[in-house]
Amino acid sequence: MSQLTRRDFIATTVGTTLALGDAARAGSAPAVGRNFAPIYREVERRHDETVARLQEWIRQPSIAAENIGMQEGAELTRRLALDAGFQHAEIVPTKGAPGVFATLDAGARHTLGLYFMYDVKQVDPAEWSSPPWEARLVEKEGLGTILVGRAATNQKGPQAALLAALHAIRAAGRKLPVNLVLVAEGEEEIGSPNFGQVVHDAPQVRRALERCIGVFMPEHSQDRDGSVTISLGSKGDIECDLVASGEHWGRGPTRDVHSSLAARLDQPAWHLVQALDSLVTPAGDPAIDGFFEHVRPLTQEEHAMLDILAQRTDEKSALESVGAKVWARGANWRQALEDYVSRPTLTIEGLTGGYGGPGGKTVQPHRMTAKLDMRLVPDMTPEDIMAKLAAHLARRGFGDIEIVRNGGYNYVSSTPVGSQLIQAQRRVYRQYGIDALLLPRSGGSWPGSLFTAAPHRLPAGHFGLGYGERAHAPDEFCLIESRNERLHGMNDMVKSCVDYLFALA
Repeated sequence: MSQLTRRDFIATTVGTTLALGDAARAGSAPAVGRNFAPIYREVERRHDETVARLQEWIRQPSIAAENIGMQEGAELTRRLALDAGFQHAEIVPTKGAPGVFATLDAGARHTLGLYFMYDVKQVDPAEWSSPPWEARLVEKEGLGTILVGRAATNQKGPQAALLAALHAIRAAGRKLPVNLVLVAEGEEEIGSPNFGQVVHDAPQVRRALERCIGVFMPEHSQDRDGSVTISLGSKGDIECDLVASGEHWGRGPTRDVHSSLAARLDQPAWHLVQALDSLVTPAGDPAIDGFFEHVRPLTQEEHAMLDILAQRTDEKSALESVGAKVWARGANWRQALEDYVSRPTLTIEGLTGGYGGPGGKTVQPHRMTAKLDMRLVPDMTPEDIMAKLAAHLARRGFGDIEIVRNGGYNYVSSTPVGSQLIQAQRRVYRQYGIDALLLPRSGGSWPGSLFTAAPHRLPAGHFGLGYGERAHAPDEFCLIESRNERLHGMNDMVKSCVDYLFALA
């Protein structure tokens, strides 16, 4: 969500990895012991079908933040699962957008969990060079043929590749090597507030997940230089609004008035600004009382991962990719990587209220809202931080400011590097000539903690070759046919999913 997200910091800042080897070129196939040639031929033969399936999915906008197309998005996800060979697929109601639960019994020894999301971020079509719901194929210099559309890379493109792998395996007359349990939600982009009702409260889902060896989410994992980073977890996330208003403050106007009246009326907007200023240090670091109290230090193993990342990645490229000249607090590259995975954050996502159009309006707003995002690290919990936020404001005379939760109540997730899920990923990437880097956790968030924590306690992560850019932004795209020797297009993304399923078996 929201995800710098779990998908973008490393995907845009890891920079140039040292020699990937000839096998990392886009047209290469992995050296595997099994005869996958018939499956790969089906992947190639069904290329247009795979693209068309993705285009159909993108053309169904399901925007949880605006409550647009949610039931339709769930129904389409259910049908796509059935089309791919799942014997059972059902809609799971929640207090918000519905979930989808599907099972595929292949008679295999192991069962693998899949996590999908069918909701997407909002769009402003005026900001796009290609209509966001058209899923148009265009040529992009230096890359090849790309598909432009909302969710092309986050997250329908990778998910469509996984479904295409199932179609190809079946069409080649091969037996799926693992049983599958699919859980999908429609509220990831607003913080998964009701997904626990699907994976914890629905007894049929809970029983199915108890049989799984782990849960993974398909992902375009390549950086532009062809490198791959495996994240072993994610930060937790809180999203909330702070609202200052004349009504709750008991001072200032209770409706927008002429700005000349500021001479004799208090201003809720400045009241909010002063409250926000109390939440950070002059350097912009969180200053909420007790915010860092439960931050767990990195382990020796995690420090070693970051040492390797700092040695094998390029700081200049990383800064350029985010349009920055220096890291926060004047940190060097090694420290910036450590801060990304181990430091909790407090961010203003936006400020709303009053007039924001051209020119001036000489208005004094009676209500002003700040949208906040807080990223948490191990041993921090949303409940503790929300209580500390409220207490901090009250102690400083801002107890009247409303705190409105609007999603993102996710906890920290963590998966051991030695888990079957992660080791299979490393083996498959090596087959493509890629020595994947390891990251202790992403700075972004996803509801992985619902799988890694009790009651399931499953390893969870992301996997997949392929490349995409601009998640959450205008002109989001994924690479379909690569003409870049280091990057893999849709067919190789599908093949990598085939390889991963068999590696897990």
